[in-house]
Amino acid sequence: MYPPAKHQENDKGHLLEVIKTYPLATIISVKDNTPLITHLPLIYRETDGKLIGHIDIYNPQTNLLKDENEVTILFYGPQCYISPSVYTTTQLPTWNYIRVHLTGKVTKIESTEALKQSLITMTEFLEAPEHNYVLESNNPRLDKNLEYIKMFEITIDTWEGKFKLSQDKKPKDKENAREALIKANQESIKQFLDSIF
Repeated sequence: MYPPAKHQENDKGHLLEVIKTYPLATIISVKDNTPLITHLPLIYRETDGKLIGHIDIYNPQTNLLKDENEVTILFYGPQCYISPSVYTTTQLPTWNYIRVHLTGKVTKIESTEALKQSLITMTEFLEAPEHNYVLESNNPRLDKNLEYIKMFEITIDTWEGKFKLSQDKKPKDKENAREALIKANQESIKQFLDSIF
């Protein structure tokens, strides 16, 4: 089975931490052997273990996010190149990453009130912990846009964690790779953003 067992994460708590920390998911549906791919934030609902999302009615994938259609969902944690120079032992270059792959079935939620409350709840989750903005239920802009948004929920069928974090290395090398991952993710974001705008 791939990836190797040492890179498979089976602790559901760890997988949920990735989903909650990095909620922007890649959702993949297939129609006529052609994949449709959309990137949307999904929120894990603790009460029933479902993922909740919203999609623009003009998105071509909207019609596939209903009727118990099957989807694949990817969540992306941190990732980076690991240079052999960070290790205390002789190694080859590699790439470390955290990913969560899920499959599930999608149900469309028709209730406008449920949609509205879900958007408020999602905003509250995404604004944590500071909560600098509160989406009020009487916001006229929210009401005006509800007709252009569809709500859906995903019942998760399978969970797979792929955590490649130098687990097969000596403790010091593993710690060095961890520090390289932290440093690369802190520094690369600013450099990348500076280069594109």
